[in-house]
Amino acid sequence: MSAKKKEGNISKAERERLQREAEEQRRREEEEARVIAEREEIERLERERIEQEKQELLELKDRERREDELNELRHILDENHSAVTAWESECRDKAKWECYMRCDGSPDPSVQPEINSFISLWREDSETQIQLVLENCALALQLTNELDFLLSEGPNPCVAQQYRETLLCLQSLIHIKLDQATEELLKSANSHSDIETGNMQTVVQDENVTLCLWANLNKNPRFKGFHFEEVGLGFELPKPLAVHDIAVRILHTRYDHLSHHSQQKQVQRRRSMMEAILTPPTENTAAVQDRKMEGEGDEGESSKQVEEDSRSVRSESRKQSAVSVISSKEGRKSSSVKPLEEGESQMEEITTALEADQNGSDSSPAEPVTDSADAHIVDLQQFTPLGGVFYFDVFHLPPQSHIVKGWEMRELLETGLQIFPYPTEQTRVQSSTSVKLDENSSTVASSPVGVTVALPDSVLFLEDPHVAHWDPIGQHWRADCISEASYDEETHSITFKMNTFSAFTLLQESYANMPFQSWELRPLGQDSALFTITGALIEVSITVKGKQCMLHMEETKNLDHLLGKWMSPSELQKAMQRAGINVFVNEYSDKYVSINPKDPLIEHTVYEQMALMSSAVAFSWSRWNTQCGQEHLVLQACEQLEAGPVAEEEWSLYLLGAQRNQHLKMKEHDDSFSPELTEGSEFHSTFLHMLRQDMSTEGQARVRQSHYLYTDTVQRLLCATRVLTYS
Repeated sequence: MSAKKKEGNISKAERERLQREAEEQRRREEEEARVIAEREEIERLERERIEQEKQELLELKDRERREDELNELRHILDENHSAVTAWESECRDKAKWECYMRCDGSPDPSVQPEINSFISLWREDSETQIQLVLENCALALQLTNELDFLLSEGPNPCVAQQYRETLLCLQSLIHIKLDQATEELLKSANSHSDIETGNMQTVVQDENVTLCLWANLNKNPRFKGFHFEEVGLGFELPKPLAVHDIAVRILHTRYDHLSHHSQQKQVQRRRSMMEAILTPPTENTAAVQDRKMEGEGDEGESSKQVEEDSRSVRSESRKQSAVSVISSKEGRKSSSVKPLEEGESQMEEITTALEADQNGSDSSPAEPVTDSADAHIVDLQQFTPLGGVFYFDVFHLPPQSHIVKGWEMRELLETGLQIFPYPTEQTRVQSSTSVKLDENSSTVASSPVGVTVALPDSVLFLEDPHVAHWDPIGQHWRADCISEASYDEETHSITFKMNTFSAFTLLQESYANMPFQSWELRPLGQDSALFTITGALIEVSITVKGKQCMLHMEETKNLDHLLGKWMSPSELQKAMQRAGINVFVNEYSDKYVSINPKDPLIEHTVYEQMALMSSAVAFSWSRWNTQCGQEHLVLQACEQLEAGPVAEEEWSLYLLGAQRNQHLKMKEHDDSFSPELTEGSEFHSTFLHMLRQDMSTEGQARVRQSHYLYTDTVQRLLCATRVLTYS
């Protein structure tokens, strides 16, 4: 018993000893950990102090040379801008002189007496032979193109109004002359009837117009329709029309003289909505009406006030961003990035807020603002008419000639070409009130009209096309009254039915190829570069050489008129958009595309400097650009003096802002973003100087020798596509 107790006592003492040793060991370890922590803290503070001193030194250097760098950049840009402006002025003067010396009988559309005389003489001209009419129409179209160009140069308002009136007059006269030529062809339809069908069908075309005519001479009640095989156009006739004296015309104009009417209407509606939004809420309708009654002349003052309010909104928003770079943009108006119109911005913000409040949902992409009553009106910012306009009409067949005792007799009418009403007014009223027609009713127009259209070869449809018909009363394209639309991929044709005969067009979403997946701007030599954009559906490459651009695309047919052709940047942009290849944006684009918003002034300044360096430096998209906020941009860049792809390891990342630009240590495929500078790098106030610090002598020489027309072309492409925001 005592032995066991002794063992227990020993064990207790041993335990106490072990506990003391453990406690001492713990205290020693804690002391060591404390010493280590203190040492590490001292080292960390020292490192931070050194880093802070280094940072302050870099910032001091940056501040010391900031003014010089900004002045140098501003001087280069201003010098280039002045040279481009002088060159453009010289080109305009040269074009005017060439037009004056042309002496081909065509009028100068900028000289009002000349163009007025041309219009008056052509209006009075009784020539209706189709080939001569088409020749005159081609000349008139050339004049409309010249007027479009003159309007694009921004003449003073009075002159611009004259140009617009002349343009509308020419467009109207072209259609009148085509109607007169159509009537002349139909007057002699029986002398050109087809032996097999007993009807007249003919096709006349040139590079601008395709005219398909069918005259119902046989009046076969079993007739269903006709297809003009050579041009890929066809129609299905409702059964009641098959026994009437009618003629069907499909006039395909490769130009579009209708859409601009709708665009003007939509712009006016946007302005009206902007006015309503900017009107103080305390002013009720009665007060506004009273103010209007005081004097009709107040409308001008009201619009001026709205304009001033809008201008102040835009001015205030600009002041809040990119203070340091704005000085480098004074006096230059070249191809600048246009910010959203102030009224549009306010309208979108208010509409989005109201919708979110009503639906109880979080913020979402803003939808186009449209009236509920106009839900079927096509938004021409969201959709683009492609391939021209198809005028689909049914006419009363003019009286045909008869041979009587060797004499050709024809009744002459002064009414001109008469539209055959389809559907009748009675049918429209019944349809609108949902009244069922009697099955035995003989009313014409109880069924829709069928149409088949082969897609124009000059257009690339990225998706199945939409169809819209023209509303001549509302002056809009509309998406209603179109049914049973189906697209045949094998024949590249679309078949659909319409409630009535009317002009129609094929539509494509304007931004179907956005947002961009990636982009790259790579030098090919002195004053030459390759700009590649990988869109949502297709990849587009544009070669720039001096002032000219050339489009390249793989696996694309029927675009020979566009691919591999040298054009100016503005010509290329128009040609690509007409062909359905849109990679260009405007002030409304962000309402239809999910974007990565950036400060427009910083973005534009970066494009200017990229263009200056593009003969020797390659630039590319970076995934980190979406994660650095609106006030900063991230992109990849590296010196590239040889034509060819850039090796992956050659790329470097750059963080760009209004105040500072820096070369990052991290690489594109790192797991997380770090603003740490690469070893030996410094801060710079401009991207130009940031890149120049590491460039070779040859690269710097190539940049200095870059021609101002080349840099202007690259800058225009970058500003027109805004790849830093739309990818």
